[in-house]
Amino acid sequence: MEEESIHISLAAEKIGTLWGLPITNTMLMSFVVFAILAVLAFVVRRNLALIPGRLQTLVETLFVGILDYMTETLEDAKLARKIFPLVLTIFLFIFTANLIEFTPGIGSMGWFEGDGEFVPLLRSMNTDLNTTLALTIIAFISIEVVGVATLGFLRYSKKFVNVSSVLGFMVGIIELFSEVARLVSFSFRLFGNIFAGEVMILVIQHFVPMLLPVPIMIFEVFVGFIQAAIFALLTLFFVKMAITEAH
Repeated sequence: MEEESIHISLAAEKIGTLWGLPITNTMLMSFVVFAILAVLAFVVRRNLALIPGRLQTLVETLFVGILDYMTETLEDAKLARKIFPLVLTIFLFIFTANLIEFTPGIGSMGWFEGDGEFVPLLRSMNTDLNTTLALTIIAFISIEVVGVATLGFLRYSKKFVNVSSVLGFMVGIIELFSEVARLVSFSFRLFGNIFAGEVMILVIQHFVPMLLPVPIMIFEVFVGFIQAAIFALLTLFFVKMAITEAH
């Protein structure tokens, strides 16, 4: 009797094309997350009340607390209000995707190809390096734009191009490489943690399918929350570094 093997795909599976562009299961999953957040935003906005209920009070308290923390970190209330939507959206987008990763049907609903390989219709979007890299590029561009808008192009560029001394020039080169390195560290940190969790659960389900996967899934939801928070916080901290003048 042939033992069933574990299939682990590093790349996202292609499920179709749209106008000649390939559509993968992780891309489709990102659209699902967009739809969930859009519906939640519509429902919350529609049910806002002048005298808030318990749920609205809780959400407002959390948002005010986050905004106060950002204001304290950036030391600029106006700037904190401007980038608050960016930081919060990044957190909610990543966390929502990680939260629904183990919903029945995600990863298990699909079809078999001619060679017997199973192709899931939906797959956790953060297990695709393209998705995490896209999020990183958005954060990276936002950080650079805020830095230039706050300090001005010339003052901001002095962080990377400083010809006043040899030491200053070397420090500028190091700063430039560290900026580019964020693209790698940001994307691989999120991708590596979520993909490793998916692989671990697949292996556990294969060998101990009854009880052990449940607590591991709960732990992975917690890891997903931590990773979303880290990504959002690092974006905030790098904005702080971007608006700080070179010295």
